[in-house]
Amino acid sequence: MSIVLPAQQTPVFRAGVALVKVDAQVIDRGGHAITGLTAADFEVRDDGRPQKIAYFGRESEPLDLVLLLDVSGSMHRHLQELAQTARAALRPLGSGDRVAVMLFSREAAVREQFTADFGIIERDLRDAVDERGLGSGTAINAAIISAAQYAAEQPVRGRRAILIVTDNLSLNYKVPDDDVIRELYVADAVLNAILIGKQKRPGEPKRGSYVNPDFTPSDVFKLAAATGGEAVEARKAAESFQAMIERIRARYSLQYTAPPGAPGAFHRIEVKVEGHPGAAVRARAGYFAAR
Repeated sequence: MSIVLPAQQTPVFRAGVALVKVDAQVIDRGGHAITGLTAADFEVRDDGRPQKIAYFGRESEPLDLVLLLDVSGSMHRHLQELAQTARAALRPLGSGDRVAVMLFSREAAVREQFTADFGIIERDLRDAVDERGLGSGTAINAAIISAAQYAAEQPVRGRRAILIVTDNLSLNYKVPDDDVIRELYVADAVLNAILIGKQKRPGEPKRGSYVNPDFTPSDVFKLAAATGGEAVEARKAAESFQAMIERIRARYSLQYTAPPGAPGAFHRIEVKVEGHPGAAVRARAGYFAAR
């Protein structure tokens, strides 16, 4: 992945005083999560150099989860299904976990601050169906940036994740993917996505066709992969909501001491698992060194 950012917009790496935080998911060939691993099973490289894992955890770390819900007109029926499954979907979360609700169409707005009262979250999901005050359109990239910035404003408690539910149908005006990835890295947040309805993964433009660089199609598949998250396609929200939250909750947390390097430089991260042939690891592609 190539990330090119204007110098004045280089993000500040915020992962503690000198630790790089990596939120990782390990899956087998069938796409099922591999559980029960220890720090000794992982190999972490920073710009190709092996790193010693200073901290390792799984499930014990509190999770701050932002539910980012597309409330544009095409999503109305799917939001109803989501609300009906909310109680079961939130069950995997622990007593130390918190959830916030952010809604978006053309604009984005926090409808519920982080709370451990999941009954309130259920109510917010039901109310989201009737949201009409955020304009017409679907500004996905801008909404993800808003969610990342909101998460980054909160005190660091443990892991951070964003779960966007959308049909991925939008064009982003002057909000390129690199800007979104930058903000997600700054927030130390993993992006996950449920694509429902008429979900669409953008393809390559036809040869010779004119492409306006100010307008870019939404690609949450790319954004999720860059942060180590996953994007799944579902005909109905109920089919994936609970399973996705279970997988978000069960990921591994690794930390290592940030190696010396130029302030603001991008470092590429590679995470591998030993002793599990065919296993794949989802982890963020890198980070920006502290200034």
